[in-house]
Amino acid sequence: MNPRKPRFDVLGQVGALRRYARSLTRDAVDAEDLVHDALVRAYERRGSFRPGGNIRAWLLSILHNAFIDGVRRRRSEAARIEETGRLGESALAAPQEHSVRLSQVRRAFIDLPEEQRAALHLVAIEGLSYQEAADALGIPLGTLMSRIGRARASLRELEDGVPVKGSHLKIVGGPQ
Repeated sequence: MNPRKPRFDVLGQVGALRRYARSLTRDAVDAEDLVHDALVRAYERRGSFRPGGNIRAWLLSILHNAFIDGVRRRRSEAARIEETGRLGESALAAPQEHSVRLSQVRRAFIDLPEEQRAALHLVAIEGLSYQEAADALGIPLGTLMSRIGRARASLRELEDGVPVKGSHLKIVGGPQ
């Protein structure tokens, strides 16, 4: 007689996997998802199964570990969401006059001609040096500096009559 090698019969264990998953999750849909995840893990790790070992115990162990991983993942996600909520509550809204002022500056920036807006954005917001910004735009350095100067002058006009020297609006730029 030729002793037969035990088969790697995963399909024969699906019923046991479903029953155990259902008892862990207490939900039919979640149980099916858990069984699916466990079968995928088992397939990926099929090389770790010892020939002659108990396939049911091996599969149930994989299912159990997948369930525990999911519980930990959900707890971690819930903690992150809760922490984000706490941080959001501690943030204060800007006083109305600051919000209005920021809206005005934003509108003035958007209304700048495209060339000026692009030059100022690269230097003031992205922090590029004048030379890097000029290279990115494919223009001479002097042209970039001129565009930035005109853009800043346009934005300073928001101060309505306040001399540029005493302006509260400060447009910062990258290294010159």
